[in-house]
Amino acid sequence: MLIIILLLALAGGGGAWYIWNGMQPVEPAGPAVTFTIEKGMGSAEIASLLEDNGIIRNEMFFRGYLKWVKEGSSFKAGTYTASPGDTYDELITRLNAGDVVKEDTVVFTIPEGFTAKQIAEKLAEAWNQPADVFLKMMNSGAGLTEVNTLKIPEDASLRHRLEGYLFPETYELAKDSTPQEVVEAMLEQLTKKLDSIPDWQAQLAERGLSLHELLTVASLVEREVVVDEERPLVAGVIYNRLKKGQNLEIDATVQYLLDKQKERLLNKDLKVESPYNTYRNPGLPPGPIGSPGLASIQAALAPKASEYYFYVTKKDGTQGHLFGKTYKEHLANIKKSEQNQ
Repeated sequence: MLIIILLLALAGGGGAWYIWNGMQPVEPAGPAVTFTIEKGMGSAEIASLLEDNGIIRNEMFFRGYLKWVKEGSSFKAGTYTASPGDTYDELITRLNAGDVVKEDTVVFTIPEGFTAKQIAEKLAEAWNQPADVFLKMMNSGAGLTEVNTLKIPEDASLRHRLEGYLFPETYELAKDSTPQEVVEAMLEQLTKKLDSIPDWQAQLAERGLSLHELLTVASLVEREVVVDEERPLVAGVIYNRLKKGQNLEIDATVQYLLDKQKERLLNKDLKVESPYNTYRNPGLPPGPIGSPGLASIQAALAPKASEYYFYVTKKDGTQGHLFGKTYKEHLANIKKSEQNQ
């Protein structure tokens, strides 16, 4: 009987030592190990992954420990690093917090009103690639999912097909992103911003506009207005002139055609033959002339009603405008503006 009791005690002690030893951290050795937890992985798969990578001694003991401390249900997917020698609790804390490996990223900012060409140059600088790589994609829209989602028209009269659809924002994208992924991200951001406007599609339908027309008006507002409070009012002037059949005569549409912006347009500039020249052609230009920000999009969607048909920039440094109902008032405002230089 004593022998049996002694054998049981030895077996129990040996089993306890075996479990205790199996739960000890792996001996620290070598560099940290990188491993990836995919979405949908359970605690059993994660335990197996940790053992396969030499981070823990025994997956079965790790699983048992997770059940004992009631952990494992909140582990987050991602790519992690861990070193042989990390304790169970250290691993659990890291996996719960989603303390993943930080990717090498590229941060870039697209200012409001930038044209497709300017955006392509900005991306070329950020990714150290030729601007044409991005510009060709902006011209064709080929292979981009959001092009279909946003129903971007394919029109030979457009200078750049994606003009106005590349939302101006500060982005942080993975360094190894492809040009297609970069452009797609900018289109997706436009979709997100539009969806942040309550009932924007119903408002659009009520105005009888397509999204393309809305962004075209918004781009005109963006390029013409600096003072935010004036955006809805200028949008209202544009709609007033369209409704009355007047040419918009917006300088920004002519500037869009120039290789280099001019401080002041000449009469010969206003005569350039192009569907974008709103001095020569009635209605809206074929498409946007730059990337409008959210404030300009909202102004185009909900303009401020007025009897104004004209506006002129003040020369007093405020960058605001003087508004007129008639051409006579407009001429008076021009004179008044020049006197405030």
